[in-house]
Amino acid sequence: MPFSRRAALAGVALALTIQPALAAPPAKTKPAAAAAKPGGFTPSADALKAHMSFLADDLLEGREAGTRGYDIAANYVASQYALMHVKPAGDNGTYLQQVPLTAYRAANEGGVSYTGADGKSGTLVFSEDYLPQAQARQAETSITAPLVFVGYGIVAPDRGRDDYAGLDVKGKIVVLLSGAPTGLQTEIRAHYGNLNVKRAEAARRGAVGVMVMPTTSSEKRRPFARSVGSYQEWKMTWNDAQGVPYVRGAEAPFLASLSPAGAAKLFAGAPSSLDGALATAETPDGAVKGFALPTNVTVQLKTEIEKRRSSNVVGLIEGSDPTLKAQTIILSAHLDHLGIHGKDADKINNGALDNASGVATLLEVARGFKEAKTKPKRSIVLLTVTAEEKGLIGSEYFAHNPTVPREGMAADVNLDMPVLLYDFQDVIAFGADRSSIGPAVARAAGRVGIGLSGDPLPEEGLFTRSDHYRFVEQGVPSVFLMTGFKNGGEKAFKDFLATHYHKPNDDLNQPIDYKAGARFALVNYEIARELADAPARPSWNKGDFFGNLFGKK
Repeated sequence: MPFSRRAALAGVALALTIQPALAAPPAKTKPAAAAAKPGGFTPSADALKAHMSFLADDLLEGREAGTRGYDIAANYVASQYALMHVKPAGDNGTYLQQVPLTAYRAANEGGVSYTGADGKSGTLVFSEDYLPQAQARQAETSITAPLVFVGYGIVAPDRGRDDYAGLDVKGKIVVLLSGAPTGLQTEIRAHYGNLNVKRAEAARRGAVGVMVMPTTSSEKRRPFARSVGSYQEWKMTWNDAQGVPYVRGAEAPFLASLSPAGAAKLFAGAPSSLDGALATAETPDGAVKGFALPTNVTVQLKTEIEKRRSSNVVGLIEGSDPTLKAQTIILSAHLDHLGIHGKDADKINNGALDNASGVATLLEVARGFKEAKTKPKRSIVLLTVTAEEKGLIGSEYFAHNPTVPREGMAADVNLDMPVLLYDFQDVIAFGADRSSIGPAVARAAGRVGIGLSGDPLPEEGLFTRSDHYRFVEQGVPSVFLMTGFKNGGEKAFKDFLATHYHKPNDDLNQPIDYKAGARFALVNYEIARELADAPARPSWNKGDFFGNLFGKK
């Protein structure tokens, strides 16, 4: 659009945003919620609408990390921090923490050839049998090695489980099943089903590569064919101080994803039945026994690699308590979305609910803290992050390179994709019951009149799929709220996932309920406020899985 229209749009959005932040809402606007609120804070539905209207406009071109549109969004958030007199907490006295990125994608279809048990050679067919996986650290990859099937590839000493038991994978490529058994508690299941965790274990065992095949249920849920059109999309990771791309388990790179047909070719002549392994994988324990495959493969990949930059936006509201202010409660939300791509005429992925809504919530919660008569005892870090859509990259960079003292990070409250399409009556608080955050969430929800519900989508592994998890991995107790399934929420949520999630029509034309957004902001403010003022620092529950795994960092 012409520059003059862009400038006018920016000015209007800014004016709309400032108004509710500095003055009482118009008389026709009803309060978002009642009940005892520290400092009498009432979030503004109008302010949420104004923030989302700017962030989800076509002007920002989908806010993909490393693009001009994202930079506009980052400067917008920084300007909002400045308007609220929030202290800069980025690099060199600014609000921006620069995040050095490596972007990479498959440069061609790659190649997978094999020699089977009968000594005959063959090749896997691109898009029918396999999809190549790009590599962040090298433009060309060529690996020849024997295959070992390792079931789910899970090693869980606390459960007496080792899928590598009796298997020698040193110098070999492991083939593993996606996901984790259904019998595991949903959040533990999400952890063990995470490919980064599996690859790190494979690397520790001396494997030189990883290939992933679907289970029967995962293939039904997300068919292999659905991924074919996106195999050349850009992926990202962050670079360390030496400019080396950060890759977990880099010694065992993810080489290829296999279709059921491709897996069947590689399992030909195997000592055990592939069908039997897949059937066992569907049982609650999923105790699939691994075995060496009588197959050698050669994988050849070419990767296009670019160096890019983006930024996290970091502000600090200093606590009032002389001692407790050294501890920080982090409010996080991802600012990026998918940018411009798609098959339809409209290719701009605006990301209205994913995640302009979460960023707008963060800004309103920040306003609550700044305008409160009683200041929080602990300090509040306002963190909007880049490249969440590329694998939680911005939050991972901050967690490894914090701009505030690492030892002071006491808790994270994450704000990601509240589905504000209905009058929600409950929330799902991922991670809350694993630490002392749980009781605080229950009390906060009660004050706002919101119920708490269990995870309704355990198969999605949501606990490991948003930015709070990067803080969990650093030992920081965290919580992530999702709008619940009561009062029509299940239909609204599932319809959104099916028809709008990660599509250009996640835009402002949806029937967004901004009053529901104000209520969502209020419950998150109440949670963060209680954590900021509690006498004791948030702590992991005794014996908690994640506390034991990460809490000693």
